[in-house]
Amino acid sequence: MAGINPDLVRENLAAAGAAPSDDDECPIKEVELTVPKTDDPTMPVLTFRMWVLGITSCVILSFVNQFYWYRTEPLSISSIAAQVATVPLGHLMARTITTRVFFKGQWCEFTMNPGPFNIKEHVLITIFANSGAGSVYATHILSAVKLFYKKQLAFLPAFIVMLTTQVLGFGWAGLFRRFLVEPAEMWWPSNLVQVSIFRSLHEQEKRPKGGTTLNQFFMIVLICSFSYYIFPGYFLQILTSVSWICWINKKSILVNQLGSGQNGLGIGSFGLDWSTIASYLGSPLASPWFATANVTVGFCLMMFVVTPTVYWNNIYQAKTFPFYSTELFKSDGSRYNTTAIINSNFQLDKVAYAKEGPLYMSAFFAMSYGLGFATLTATIVHGYIGQDERDIWEIEES
Repeated sequence: MAGINPDLVRENLAAAGAAPSDDDECPIKEVELTVPKTDDPTMPVLTFRMWVLGITSCVILSFVNQFYWYRTEPLSISSIAAQVATVPLGHLMARTITTRVFFKGQWCEFTMNPGPFNIKEHVLITIFANSGAGSVYATHILSAVKLFYKKQLAFLPAFIVMLTTQVLGFGWAGLFRRFLVEPAEMWWPSNLVQVSIFRSLHEQEKRPKGGTTLNQFFMIVLICSFSYYIFPGYFLQILTSVSWICWINKKSILVNQLGSGQNGLGIGSFGLDWSTIASYLGSPLASPWFATANVTVGFCLMMFVVTPTVYWNNIYQAKTFPFYSTELFKSDGSRYNTTAIINSNFQLDKVAYAKEGPLYMSAFFAMSYGLGFATLTATIVHGYIGQDERDIWEIEES
C-alpha cells in the first residue's frame, strides 16, 4: 500500500473515462485507494505465454518449497518472487515469439503472441505461482508415516489423501462464501500489496517533480531490502535472535528459560532479521493495526501468562519436560518411542501403549495444540455471529 497516490488513482480513473461514483465507493479505504475500478475487456488473457510462465512458476515453486521444507531452517520462496521474475520474461516473449495467426478464418484460430504483455496475464501467472508456493498439508502425514513409523504408503492412497486435503479447502471456501468472500468487509491486506506491485509494474506514470514513480519506488525498496537482509540472512545469522539476558549466566536453566528467544520465553531478546520480525503475522506492514494488535495480545497471553502458569505450577508434570519442545515424552522425561505402540497393521497396540505409558508434551506444545483446536471453533462462531449482525443491520437499514 505504500507509495499509492490517491490523487493519481483518481486521475487515472478519470482519464480512462470511468471516474468512481459515490455508489461505487468501497467502505474499506485501503481497498478504495489501491484497487482500480476500471477494466479493459479487450486485453487477451489465456495466452500461450501465460500458460507457459504460469505452469512453469507453479512447478518450480512447488518443488523448491517442498524440497527445502524438510530443513531445520526451511527456505520458502513466495509467489511475489515469481510475480517480479516473470515480468521481464513476459515482455521478452512478447517481443520474440512470432505473431503469426494459425488456422486463420477457422473456429480454432489462435496466435501465440496477441500483443504486449499485459497485467491480466501477469495476474493469472501469479495465481499459478501462488498455487504451487504453498506446501500441501497432507505432506506432514506422509512424512510422519515414513520417517517416524517406518511405514510406506502406496501411491494411490497417498495421492488420495493429499488431493482430499487440498479439495477440502475449496469446499469450505464454497460453503462459507456468503460469510468470508462476498461481504465487502472481508478484505485481505496481503492481496493489496500484490495489487500495488501489479500497478507499479504495468501502469505508465509521469514522474512527479521531486518525487518518484511507483515503479521507481518499488525498485528502491527491492534493492534496500535485499541489501539489508543479506547480513542477518547470510553473513551474521546470529542477528536472527539476540538473547542478551542469556549472557548473564549461560549455565542457568532459569535464565535460559526466561531470556532465550529460541528455547524460552524470549524476554528481552530481539531480532534484526526481517523474517523473524514478520514470522508471526506474515508482514506487519501489510496487516492493519487492529490485526497486529490482536495477534500480539493473544501471543503475550499465551506465551507470558498461560504457558508459564502451567509450567511453574507443574500442571501435568510440566517441569519434568523442557519448557519449549515439540518432542513427545514419557512420564520420566525420556523420549517416547512411538513405533513401539503401533502393531503390524499400523494400528494402536493397546497392550504396548499400557506398557509404555501415556504421552506427555511440553507446556508450550500442549498450549499450542489446544489453541489450534480453539481457533477452528472460534472462526466458525465469529463468521456466524458476524453474519447475524450484518443481517440485522441490513433489516434496520431497509
